[in-house]
Amino acid sequence: MGKDKLRRFEAIKSFENVHEHSLDHLSEIKGHWNERVFKNSGKLILELGCGKGEYSVGLGELYPDNNYVGVDLKGNRIYIGAKIALEKELKNVAFLRTRIDFIDDYFGENEVDEIWLTFSDPQPNKPRKRLTSTLFINRYRKFLKPAGLIHLKTDSELLYESTLEEITTNNYCLIDNKPDLYAALATNENRDEQAIFSIKTHYENAFVKRGHTIKYCCFTIN
Repeated sequence: MGKDKLRRFEAIKSFENVHEHSLDHLSEIKGHWNERVFKNSGKLILELGCGKGEYSVGLGELYPDNNYVGVDLKGNRIYIGAKIALEKELKNVAFLRTRIDFIDDYFGENEVDEIWLTFSDPQPNKPRKRLTSTLFINRYRKFLKPAGLIHLKTDSELLYESTLEEITTNNYCLIDNKPDLYAALATNENRDEQAIFSIKTHYENAFVKRGHTIKYCCFTIN
């Protein structure tokens, strides 16, 4: 492991907005994130596989009355988003370092209002590992509120199409579907949507430069 990664791993241990899976206090936070972490009663929204936390930070700036938790295992990436959130004094943005396989260990029943999946690994050879597979959806059920939204933003045709198939097969409710997100936004005057989708992750910028079409869908599972 490089020296820079080691430095970042060590640094996030002292960041007040980063919670690691190995810390004992997480069992006390489960079901009480707003009360014990954010000290308010705003909506609780997760970014799963957050990488550098671009959406957690960006949405936190746009909607200061909501609370955002970026979740990822890679501490050297979380370090970037967490540091920016601290520098901008975003008290409504936090990060959880853990595997998403164990996500239901950290949030209580009906605690989470929305989930964002931003450029998740499409897992071409492991369909069950896709973050919109039945395996993961059943984990989200344990903490997502009734009618809680799941947002998927991706460049992957495979992940996008398999998600739509899951929605149809399991009778989920498709709220929004944009197979070419930015073409749709070009004729859309909704200011909230324009602001939200102006946030771009590191991976998205790379994909757009390569000419990839960005896709988006939003659905509920109850």
